Amino acid sequence: MAHTVRLMPRQLAAIRRRLLAWYRANRRALPWRKGRDPYRIWLAEIMLQQTRIAAVIPYYERFLRRFPTVESLARARASEVLKHWAGLGYYSRARNLHRAAREIVRHHDGKFPKALDAALALPGIGRYTAAAILSIAFDAPLAALDGNVARVLARLFAFRVDPSDVKQKHKLAEASQQLLPSYSPGDWNQAMMELGETVCTPRAPHCEVCPLANLCRAKALNLAEKIPSPRRKPASVPMRIAAAILLDPQGRILLTKFPGRHDAVLFSRMWQFPATEVADGLNPASTLARNLRATLGIASNHFAALPPASHAVTFHKLTLLPYLVRVERIPHLPGCRTLPLSKLSDLAVSSATRKIAHGALKFVPR
Repeated sequence: MAHTVRLMPRQLAAIRRRLLAWYRANRRALPWRKGRDPYRIWLAEIMLQQTRIAAVIPYYERFLRRFPTVESLARARASEVLKHWAGLGYYSRARNLHRAAREIVRHHDGKFPKALDAALALPGIGRYTAAAILSIAFDAPLAALDGNVARVLARLFAFRVDPSDVKQKHKLAEASQQLLPSYSPGDWNQAMMELGETVCTPRAPHCEVCPLANLCRAKALNLAEKIPSPRRKPASVPMRIAAAILLDPQGRILLTKFPGRHDAVLFSRMWQFPATEVADGLNPASTLARNLRATLGIASNHFAALPPASHAVTFHKLTLLPYLVRVERIPHLPGCRTLPLSKLSDLAVSSATRKIAHGALKFVPR
């Protein structure tokens, strides 16, 4: 089936007029919509990748209080940036944001570049993100295609596509660019996103309040719930991780950055408790004891199991198995750090590390 949009000028004008009028009357008062500062828009777009709006807002506001300008972000240490990102997950976003800020200050006089090629050359900036930032901040005529927009387009034109398929997504991108008006491209992109987020939802779309309902092919064909085609999600991979909270008589713990297969997935290459993956059928405490001997030279038989915790990241379904291991002395080794358990929150650590620590706090005087 061809996926080129063929609309009469009157139809195209009606779609644009209705959607923009709906957006201007119904758009949510989100903090990044208070102006057209490209830094604030860029930060929001990065935070919103794979993260829901409600979760992003408090992080966004705290991050801006600490780093109100691209210059302040560029001057900061990476550890400080990660600390203020901690809890949002997908920490490569924060690392790329920081690297891009330094490039903007160094090569673009502290201003987000207006040219598409220059924007795409920045770390962490892909086609969608560049189009969103440049259209909203500078009125660049670039259509932004995210998951919400792809769903709106697929239903509007009854495209039976899987938006996760690269070739089919290219067809949607063509349709998105064809619909984009030369006026107010930033508002148009936000209107399409807003419609998909609040009305044209993945399940049970609210067609009764959609401004494009009587122009929507999927609704006319009674296919709104079947389009787009269901995404083929990868099967969830279960994984057990045993972690050691080494605790000395002074209430100090040991954190490491030792490389391991699970580290990038679970701990985002930040400070973590000594941990190891536990294969099916093996005893977690015994596996962890062997790992501590091999990596830290610590031999102990005093493993107090703490309450397990569940954790999900990407397509991994993790079971965290923390153990409190009391030791007389914590070794001083390269790639390790010692600090009071109560000071853990001062560091940039992943949500998984915080979950592991949670069960030990009641055993340690504050």
